[in-house]
Amino acid sequence: MAHSWRISALADRHRALGSQLEDWNGMGTAWTYASDLADHHEAIRTRAGLMDVSGLKKVHYVGPHAESLLQWATTRDISKLYPGKSVYASMLDEEGKFVDDCIVYRTGPNAFMVVHGAGTGYEMLVRSAQGRQVAVLFDDDLHDLSLQGPLAVDFLADHVPGIRDLPYFHHLQTRLFGRPVMISRTGYTGERGYEIFCKAADAPAIWDAILRHGEAMGIIPCAFTALDWLRVESALMFFPYDNSQMYPFADQKAGDTLWELGLDFTVSPDKRDFRGAEEHRRLQGQERFKIAGVLLDSGLAAEAGDTLWHAGQEVGVITCAMYSRLTQRSMAIARVAVDCAEPGVALQVRGSQQVAAVTHAMPFDDPQKTKRTAKG
Repeated sequence: MAHSWRISALADRHRALGSQLEDWNGMGTAWTYASDLADHHEAIRTRAGLMDVSGLKKVHYVGPHAESLLQWATTRDISKLYPGKSVYASMLDEEGKFVDDCIVYRTGPNAFMVVHGAGTGYEMLVRSAQGRQVAVLFDDDLHDLSLQGPLAVDFLADHVPGIRDLPYFHHLQTRLFGRPVMISRTGYTGERGYEIFCKAADAPAIWDAILRHGEAMGIIPCAFTALDWLRVESALMFFPYDNSQMYPFADQKAGDTLWELGLDFTVSPDKRDFRGAEEHRRLQGQERFKIAGVLLDSGLAAEAGDTLWHAGQEVGVITCAMYSRLTQRSMAIARVAVDCAEPGVALQVRGSQQVAAVTHAMPFDDPQKTKRTAKG
């Protein structure tokens, strides 16, 4: 295990399941278990699976200037959030380039929680908060257990009154197995799912209770790498693995635009004033690549870094890939030249395998996104 400065209260549970607790974001994380990742993928797509995603950075921003701080730092109109509502947002630098994504939760009139990934958004917000009436609390006591899959709501409905009425990207304060929790209808799988935020001291008991009570429904513990399989099918980006920080241009510094990443939808309509806004607008139409789906003529998954070719020219690179035994398809997310990014372009994959492929619309799974937004 790498030496991590952030400690998961579930470390012993993960070790018992066969994890070596590899480092992610400063926390020992269960990238894999002794069990098969294909079983984890199938559980989340067909039943439900429980993951520890506590390696995400959970940060509270509290005070009279908290809203204005987040309004400037993110692409979303934070003023439209009310307590109990959250939103997925991007964060840019002054050059209009993507540096982080996050979910912003409004927990009170002057109180927010921001859940960051592995980018530099937290550090940028800390610098911006200096001199303002806002307290910034990095909260590693708060753990995040993600229960994802079509049966997640049925399981929670037996234990949490009103959970079926909780809309997508909303959260509530409640109790689960007698422990105080905040349950958010969010996730990173493309399925209907929930994130359970709890105290570190309560995390082991809640984890054990979900697996014990959920065993009859087929709920199993799932490793962090299963998210890669799910995000490929559901067209979810993961910084920096889909970015130029990982796949740099030879003559340019790292940084991608929202137009290139397909994240321009994270800019609220009519919002004009946020960090990098002018450059973001100026860079529209100057895309060097596009994120696209690729469907391989193969019974194997590609590997990150495999190159894509069209008409004898290299036109892209695969950033994340998976093979689904449920659909018997080999799928990938790729950075592709703009003129090859439309669905239906014939490609060749070179690297870990040499096979034919074709660009494909994303998401591969549930293109209308009806599962994650379902009611009742």
